[in-house]
Parts: sequence; C-alpha cells; structure tokens
Amino acid sequence: SSERLLQRGRGGSLVGWDSHLSRIFLLLLFVVSAQGLTPNPEACLVFSSVNGSSISCQPPAQIPHSLPADTIFLAVEFFNLTQLPADFLQGVPNLQELHLSSNRLEDFSPKFLLPVPQLKVLDLTRNSLTGLFPGFFRVSAALCTLVLKGNQLKFLEASWLHGLKALRHLDLSENQLHSLPPGLLENFTDLLTLDLSNNQLQTLPPDLLRGPLNLERLHLEGNRLQVLGEGLLAPQPKLRYLFLNDNRLASVAAGAFRGLQKLDMLDLSNNLLTTVPTGLWTSLGKAARNLKDGFDISNNPWICDQNLADLYRWLVANENKMFFRNHTRCAGPEALKGQTLLAAAESH
Repeated sequence: SSERLLQRGRGGSLVGWDSHLSRIFLLLLFVVSAQGLTPNPEACLVFSSVNGSSISCQPPAQIPHSLPADTIFLAVEFFNLTQLPADFLQGVPNLQELHLSSNRLEDFSPKFLLPVPQLKVLDLTRNSLTGLFPGFFRVSAALCTLVLKGNQLKFLEASWLHGLKALRHLDLSENQLHSLPPGLLENFTDLLTLDLSNNQLQTLPPDLLRGPLNLERLHLEGNRLQVLGEGLLAPQPKLRYLFLNDNRLASVAAGAFRGLQKLDMLDLSNNLLTTVPTGLWTSLGKAARNLKDGFDISNNPWICDQNLADLYRWLVANENKMFFRNHTRCAGPEALKGQTLLAAAESH
C-alpha cells in the first residue's frame, strides 16, 4: 500500500550501501545454519573466503586479542565496551568494514584508524561518543559510509571529518545536535545520503548543501526547524527523497523547491503549516515521474481560505500521489474546520 511505501521510504536512510561484504557475510551465516553446525558460544564467528576473513563477535563470545591478517569484515557489537585498545586494528591492513554498534564507546585513540586505510564502512551506531577530533580520519580516504547514529553529539566541528574524500553516506541521526558549523560538507562532492534526523536543529547553515551536489536522499525529520528558506535546497538537482516531517515548520519560501528536478518523495507532515506561498509547487509534480513515490502534507493546521488557491489547484492535479489524505484537514476557518484539504480543493 502507499502507506507502507511511505514508511519504507522514511526508514533505512542508508539504502543502497555499496557494501557487498555484509551480504556475503549473511549468506555464509545462512550456509552454516543450513549445515547444522553449532558454533562455540564463547568464540567469534569466523568465515574464510577467497577475499579474506569475516569475523562477527557478540556476547557471550570473547573479544579476540588478535585478528587474522586477511580480515576484511569485523563486527564487535553489543558488548557495552567504553573503549578499545589503540592498537586493536593493528595487523589487519585490508579491513574494509568495521561494525562497532551497540557498545558504550566514549572515545578513540587518535591513531585508531591508522592501520586500516582501505576501510569503506564504519558503523558506530548507539554508542556514547560526544565528539571526535581533527585528524581521526586522516588515512580514511576510501571510507564510503560513516554511521554515527544514536550517540551523544551535541555539536560538530568540520575539522573532525577532514580526510573523508569518498564519503557517500553520512548518518548523524538521533544525536543532540543544536546547530551545524558552516562548511561542514564542502568537500563531500560524492555524498548521496545525508541523515540529520531526530536531532534538535532549529536552523541550518545556508551553505550546508553547496558541497554535495549529487545528493539523492536528505533526512531532516524530527528536528525543530521553523523556516525553510529560499536557497538551502537550490543546489540539489538530483535530490529524490526529502524528509522534513515532524519539525516546527511554519514558513516555506516560495522558491524553496525550485531546484528540485527529480524529486520522487516529499514529506512535510506533522509541522505547523497554515498556508504556503503561491509558486511553491510550480516545479513539483509536473512530469509523470515527478513525486512518483508520493507526498505527505498531513497533520498541519491548514487554514483553508483563498490563500491556498495555488495549493488547491496543485492538489487536484496530483491527488493520486497524496498520502494520508484523510489526515490532511482544515484547521480553519470555522466553517471548514475538520474538512479534508482535498475536499476543500475540489469544491474551490
């Protein structure tokens, strides 16, 4: 259904990781299960292939003191670790994926990543990081995916990310960010996915998206944004998925969406929109493929008067792409209170 499609679009922001190793690793797990082999519960799961070794450690397994020299995939998860030894990755120069999620890691040695210059995926989901430091990624030119979801970051410094030249997916969701520094993403020209959802952002730097000009997915939902200005999205002709739901948006500039030429999904639900300016929708929904995955403007306090005439016309032309139409209702004026916005549009 369309609702399920929307939920699928909202979740899993790092869709399309270019990580084949994870899939190979899961396939090997399946093969072991199918053969009826019972791994030792105190040992990590180790699989060897022509490409190298893949290792997964979860409690009650013991974390290894040394790793096979050909290790390419390493997962050490759910251990409640607060720190790892500075030389933990010594001797595995071909490591490509490192998953350290669901621990309590508070910081790292500045030299932690130096032994693994080929690392492509670093997953630090659900830890206790309050910051990084300049130079941490100085040899991480190959890193494509960085996940810092669910940590305790209250601020960022652009220098923390210096050295990341190939980054395609950046997940900073579920932290405590109040603001972002200017120039944060200026060198990330290959970035495809940016997830800033579920932070405490009230404003965004106007230059935030002027570096990553190939962005396809932008998650800003679950923040405290009040205004969507004219220029923020202007440099994003390839953007396909835009999530602005669950903010405090009361104002959207007339030209806010003007540069979006390939948008497939737009979510503006659960905001404070009462009206929108004439011309906002001009560039959206024109071609058959535009907004092909739908749009959501539900649960806003719409005032259904003549100021919505432009939106009414657009809604009637694009109603087949509209999610949750029964939750998209007028909050005023009194005569139309509770009526669906689509009904108001069709009778206008």
